[in-house]
Amino acid sequence: MIRFFDILLSFLCLILLSPILTLLFFIGLFDTGSPLFRQERIGRFEKPFILVKFRTMSLDSDSVASHLVDSSKITKFGSFLRKTKLDELPQFWNVLKGDMSIVGPRPGLFNQQELRNERKACGVFDFRPGITGLAQTSGIDMSTPKLLAETDAKMLRTIGIVDYFQYIIITTMGKGQGDAAKR
Repeated sequence: MIRFFDILLSFLCLILLSPILTLLFFIGLFDTGSPLFRQERIGRFEKPFILVKFRTMSLDSDSVASHLVDSSKITKFGSFLRKTKLDELPQFWNVLKGDMSIVGPRPGLFNQQELRNERKACGVFDFRPGITGLAQTSGIDMSTPKLLAETDAKMLRTIGIVDYFQYIIITTMGKGQGDAAKR
């Protein structure tokens, strides 16, 4: 049932938000010259996929977890995108393709070995990664791998359709955190 809502909501968001997506794309062209950020992430069953977001940092930024980011690399427009969570909107494409869910554990990088090991031990990779979830709405980021993996596993064990919509509502109301990098 959750996959049905993932497809329906991501399709509707991409269609309804297309004017905003287009505007942000063109503003991003002037900001960095390359408005879309693509990065290989760990997906369900540890299979790689390419995550798509709006670029929030300069092109010469290192490919590291958000808590390790050099905050001086975040552009002014990127700071606005991060604060408003608008940088996440292109991920609805990942949801529509089946790489992600709207609600699930944030997809990690392959170089985050400690987080990868903790998530493997907790069975987190049996599920699609997501745009938001319990960890994000609780302010837990990737700087605490064990706590993050345990929180992800707790959410995945108990999630139902009501929880799914609650995480979405909480996030759209501005309560989602989980991104340690700030300008």
